[in-house]
Amino acid sequence: MNRIVFLGTKGGPAIRAGGAMPTSSLLELDGRRVVVDCGIGVTKALVEAGMDLKALDLIFITHLHSDHILELGPLIHTAWTTGMQGPVRVFGPKGTEAYWQGFMASMAYDNAIRVADEGRRPLEEIVSISTYDEGVVLSDTLAVSALRVPHPPLEDCFALRFEGSKTVTFSGDTAYFPPLAAFAQGSDVLVHEALLPEGVELIIQRTGLGDRLRDHLYNSHTKAADVGRIAGAAGVGRLVLNHLVPADDASIGPQDWLAQVALTWNGKAEVGSDGMEILL
Repeated sequence: MNRIVFLGTKGGPAIRAGGAMPTSSLLELDGRRVVVDCGIGVTKALVEAGMDLKALDLIFITHLHSDHILELGPLIHTAWTTGMQGPVRVFGPKGTEAYWQGFMASMAYDNAIRVADEGRRPLEEIVSISTYDEGVVLSDTLAVSALRVPHPPLEDCFALRFEGSKTVTFSGDTAYFPPLAAFAQGSDVLVHEALLPEGVELIIQRTGLGDRLRDHLYNSHTKAADVGRIAGAAGVGRLVLNHLVPADDASIGPQDWLAQVALTWNGKAEVGSDGMEILL
């Protein structure tokens, strides 16, 4: 079964009662299981999506903000304690290896005990970390390519295109970036982050962080209407909004997002939600 499952659809690292979880997605395509980003909550969400953690295969990290990488180590470690034998391949931007080394150092005692006492294969023999840049990332039964996108102040943030019997493109976190349309051209599904301007002031009020956070949000993310422009220029079959800013305000509903997208695009569009499944 080819599908996308949205495991977490919230932009930003904070979690709130009854709200969405930070960003992560599962792409199952042509027998491959790909986790895109590992925000907190990804492990439980994968289990609830029906995935056997022992079957963990490929993980892609788009950038090193905490809402995209915080649970990478715990996901892999939990899969290992579940019985995963590997191999697991992790692809991430520069700095991912340092994160993994730090996580392994923090778990050195537990890892050693489990190898000695339970007979497990050492985790470091199962997991490989590869640093990628713009261009071709993987070419085997699944073709994966990356496009650097603007998400200041980070320099290494990427959109990812997955090609098999279907083509799915994830925007990553990005400001409005017209070249992304060429990168996503003809995708069956475009999963694109989105910001709703009317919700920005609600975030500022809630966090109390003021102008610096406001500037970051507008400089680093794509307004929903501009997402529609990307989808139209790319000629995609389906658009799904993800990494929603804001995602957990009761005064904002799917109709608000879709109304903005409809200003610039009349194709099929949906608003992602935690646990949502799209069959490909």
